[in-house]
Amino acid sequence: MIPVNEPLLDGNERRYLLECVDQQWISSGGPFVQRFERDFGGYLGLPPGVAVCNGTAAIETALFGLGLRPGDEVIMPSFTIISCALAALRLGATPVLVDIEPGTWCMDVDQLEAAASPSSRVVMPVHVYGHPADMDPVMEFAKASKLSVLEDAAEVHGAEYRSKASGGKWLHCGAIGHAASFSFYANKIVTTGEGGMVVSADPDVLARARSYQNLCFRPERRFYHTELGYNFRMTNLQAAIGVAQLERIDEFVALKRRFGAMYRERLAGIPGVRMQTEHPWGRTVYWMYAIELDPSLGIDAEELARRLKDSGVETRPFFMGLHAQPALQGKIRLLGAGYQRTEHAYRYGLYLPSGMTLTESLVDEVCDRLRAVLR
Repeated sequence: MIPVNEPLLDGNERRYLLECVDQQWISSGGPFVQRFERDFGGYLGLPPGVAVCNGTAAIETALFGLGLRPGDEVIMPSFTIISCALAALRLGATPVLVDIEPGTWCMDVDQLEAAASPSSRVVMPVHVYGHPADMDPVMEFAKASKLSVLEDAAEVHGAEYRSKASGGKWLHCGAIGHAASFSFYANKIVTTGEGGMVVSADPDVLARARSYQNLCFRPERRFYHTELGYNFRMTNLQAAIGVAQLERIDEFVALKRRFGAMYRERLAGIPGVRMQTEHPWGRTVYWMYAIELDPSLGIDAEELARRLKDSGVETRPFFMGLHAQPALQGKIRLLGAGYQRTEHAYRYGLYLPSGMTLTESLVDEVCDRLRAVLR
């Protein structure tokens, strides 16, 4: 079976983990946590971030840092993991869902105005499968509406966006909005196994985020609390792996783009199969080599996944829209226009083996098997 994802852990990961054990720094108080926060923030051109235990916690911590309160609304795409809605709901806010644009599967920015209300507080663009969301119109809308912008950058480590608002400069995803959340799950470009990070240029946002991930201890009086937070801290062991991974992020991004180009070239010859659009204003990192089937092929993604599994290729389905999740019914606000593009992507989309250990021969093999099962 060709696995859908495997991390690459042949750098300094083992060495740094042994340092943690030898020095008996395995908790969140260890020096690798501070180093990872500093180095990751520095990579983005930002102050040190706030490391947390996973990507879901990062979203919630970032929203708290931005001042989200009960009764507020967070505008987000329906096409995303449930973590985005869950984080808002845990803070007493309401997710408001918009559809996607079909080329990138990122938020349809043209729906933001229809989604806004007097209760709107945060816009959460999700950068999907390695490609940036279109941030200039998001930031323009947020400024005009006096909203904060939280980038969900879990899937775009190293991706860049060319912003007209900044004079055409290429900006790192995660360094454009008022705050950003990252995930370092095992399938991410930079991994810590589980883990996440909140970043921001705003010291007040970072201070609130750091408080929230550490039980909202008051800095001047340790066991005294005026707000409720959680233990979302990252361990020194996780951070040690993250530091080693971050040392190689440019290499990893180059690998992902190389194999993405290979997939794009080879899949171009298979009728009815398309990859994610790469806009001129975006430099994708191909976090996942995602494809969408043309309905004219007569099969959907579920059937294709079954055929590929039978042929020895592991895949993963696209997100089911948040609007269709049974657990969220009655807890979200929907737009009357519906979510046809999200539903289409879920029905006809999946991603192919996308790990850091891919080789050119494996890409050829995956594409050959895909071609064979579509005949």
